[in-house]
This record gives sequence, C-alpha cells and structure tokens, in this order.
Amino acid sequence: MAAPSHQAADAATSVARDGGSAVDAAIAAALVAMVTEVGLVSLSSGGFVTVQPASGSAYTVDGWMDRPGIGRAAGAPAAETWDVATEYGGGVEITIGAGSVATHGSLAAFGEAHARDGRLPWAELVGPAIDVARSGFALGSASRYYLRHVHESIFGWDPASHAALHDATGRLTEDLVVVADLAATLEQIAADGPRALHEGDLAEAIADDVVGRGGLLGRADLAAYAPVVRDPLTTRVAGWTLATTTPPSVGGVVLASMLRLLEDRPRGPWDADDVEHLVRVQRAVLGHRREVLEVAADLPAASRAWLDRVDRDHRAVLESGSTAHVSVTDADGAACSLTVSSGYGAGMVAAGTGIWLNNCLGEQELNPPARDVAPGARLLSNMAPVVGRHDDGSTLAIGSPGADRITTAVVCAVAGFVNGGLDLAAAVAHPRVHVHRAGLPDEDVRREGEPTMYFGGVGAALARADGTLEAVADPRREGEARVVGLSPRSEPSRPR
Repeated sequence: MAAPSHQAADAATSVARDGGSAVDAAIAAALVAMVTEVGLVSLSSGGFVTVQPASGSAYTVDGWMDRPGIGRAAGAPAAETWDVATEYGGGVEITIGAGSVATHGSLAAFGEAHARDGRLPWAELVGPAIDVARSGFALGSASRYYLRHVHESIFGWDPASHAALHDATGRLTEDLVVVADLAATLEQIAADGPRALHEGDLAEAIADDVVGRGGLLGRADLAAYAPVVRDPLTTRVAGWTLATTTPPSVGGVVLASMLRLLEDRPRGPWDADDVEHLVRVQRAVLGHRREVLEVAADLPAASRAWLDRVDRDHRAVLESGSTAHVSVTDADGAACSLTVSSGYGAGMVAAGTGIWLNNCLGEQELNPPARDVAPGARLLSNMAPVVGRHDDGSTLAIGSPGADRITTAVVCAVAGFVNGGLDLAAAVAHPRVHVHRAGLPDEDVRREGEPTMYFGGVGAALARADGTLEAVADPRREGEARVVGLSPRSEPSRPR
C-alpha cells in the first residue's frame, strides 16, 4: 500500500490485518486523508476509484462532482463567490465562497466499491478516521506548504475554519489540529453509511448552510447524486493492460494518449532523446486537451475521436488540478487505485459538521466560461487512478495527486517502469518534466532538478505473479509505503 501519510498508512494496515480487501484498505486510508490533508481533500470531495478484482474485469467508480442548482429558480440571485490571487504553484487565481461548492461524491463512490469488493463492515473502515479526528493531528508537509500561501486568504474568512487552523496570534498553528464536530460527523457516517452525506440530518445541515450563505448546493442536489460505475479506458503497454478513468475525467484520456504516443519509450534508462520525445507528447496532448477536450459539448465523443486519431497516426498528432491518492494491491491479484480532491477549498466549514467544503465550481482551469454544465451534470476532472495487470499475472495500482501534473507524473513513472527497465522505486523517484502551458515557447517546459511536490506525489503498489508485494511512496511528499504480511489468524476466510 502507498498512502499520503503515516496515519493513512496506519489505517490501511489495520484494516488489512483485520482481513480487509484491497478496496477496504484503500477506503480506510482515504477517509483518514480526508481528515488530515487539510486544504487538499476533505469529506466534501469528489473522486474516482479504479479496481482490478482478483478475478474478472477492472472497473471504475465515478464519484466526481456534479454541478448543483437542481430546482433553483431562474431568477434567483447569483451565487456568492469571490476570486483570490495566490502565489501557490507560481501564481493561481482561485474562486471561493459558498457559491463555489459543488455536489460531493467521494463517499458515495466508496460505498459502491465497498459493496462490490469490500470484506469488512463499513463502520470498521471509518473507525481509524474517527480516532484521528478525535485525538488531533499535525499538518503534513503538503498541507502546510499549500496553507502557508492561503491560510488567511482562503481558510481565514470563515470563523470555524480560522479557529481550527490558527493560533492565538493568527499564525498557522504548529499544534495538533482538532476540528470541532468532525469526529461526531464521522461517527454518524460510520453508523448510517456513505449516503449520510446525501440524505438525512447531516446532508441537510450541509445544504442549508451553503444555501444560507449564498451557495447553489441544496438538499435536492445531494439527494439526487449517484455514483456511476463505468468500464475503464484500457491501454496496452509492454505486456501490461492498464485501466484508468473515462470521461468526465479528462485525465484518463490524457494519460492513455500520452502512453500510446510514447511508442514504448524509454527503451532503457531515460536519455535526452526520450525526454525531448516526452515533451513533444505532452505538448500535443495537453494542447489538444485545452483547445478541444475541455470545451467539447460531447466529451466522450471527442475523447474517442482523439484516441482514434492517436492510434491511426502518431506522427501527425505530434507535429500538429489538489488531491490525495492511495494505491493498494494484494497477493490475490486485486488492486485498488483511488484519487480524491476537494479542489482548492471554498474556505468554509459547514456549520455543525466539521467538514471543510470544496470549491470545485471555482477551479477555473477545469470550469472555463465556454463550458456550460447543467445542474446535476458531472464536472471535469484531471484524475487518472490506474490499475494494471501484466500478461504474467502481476498487478499494479498507481496514481498521483497534483492538479494538472497528475497525468504527466503518472506517465513518467509508468513509462520508466514498464518500458525503461527501472524498478518501481527508481521509476517513481526519477526526475520529471511537465509542459506547463502547452503550445507556448520552451521556457514553459518545467524540468525537475531537485525533487519538489509541484511534480506530483505518485503512490504505487505492485503484486508480482509469484505473490511478492512491493509499495513505493513518492519521495516528493510525506507519503508512506508499506508491505503488510498477514498472520494465519487474520487472513481472509476466502481461499487464496
């Protein structure tokens, strides 16, 4: 398993030792991350869960955000939002406020994956997150790095948010963070199940507070939300069948087309020609994403047309957004790759719940003015959690946080591992390159010197055909990788 923090890895370890499946362990780790990764992800999040069962076909559960506003009167006042200019990521403008909150879906997706491939009761998966929320936690390096830029401008305007993150002098706290009401909220989620964020008292409290402060997210939006199980987008690379997300995640299409255009590079350790080819691939794919995919009226059709074009003629193609990730594999050959995000955060805690709300309507790079989305429809996402099965029976789970660097980080790591002969740790740690603004001059190609979290935080877990296990957490972040052996009394009852 590879998880964003030691607390998340502890949760996955505990669940695995109690006989949980790869899906159970990934969900438990992600729920802890939703407590501890402040500013990156919370219970008010969207995400994708890609699963390779021990036998049978891979699938993806789409739990990404919907646009809220179902039943809202045509003449209703405009949503309350404002823009904040930050120095984060070299300069990002972020839209926040109650009007930036979209309809969350992560827990609904977790519930669907758990119903299909979970072993332990739902409440046992939530238990570690309750413990962390109750006892408090220190901010990790990724959260602290982001919050240093925005703790006041984004997370300081709401009194509950300000109180949780700041000391008496108004500085970002160095103490353990305990968020009022969050442990009780998690206890209710454990008792009532993942639909607790969509129906009942908790969902109503969230919706009423958002609407009361000028937002769009109402009770009808939460009640109508449903995760969608999709056949994944698959790509064959060097004996691997890799499965990832389909639209409305544009990330999966971008990742798959990059891997296909790499033409099995690198063929050994990365060299200068390989890197230049990777830059050409990123320019072509990210440019097409910006100019076509992000504004397409029919994203699935545009994605199919793009991949068909990639497959027909590589040469013609080449010449013309804050997250948390968990990867788990097991010796049975099952894998779960899970990515979740709350955007940059709306800066507000839903009254009485302890839940920091997302700002996924305010992610300007994913919601350009030209893209008109009706209430109840899915928003765009960069996410691309990947599971893979090799012809020899080995299984891989891999993915990354990192906004628009998700796809380039995963491609660099996957290509180095499956094509370049690098071991998994070396492939994840290898320096990366990212085309920041496709189509602009070469000064916008960012090449990594010293490792930095700007270039993502890949987590990978590998189960080889002989049953040996390996896990790698990106040295760019404070993630943690573990291999957990089960004692005979704690092994699942299902035959291995």
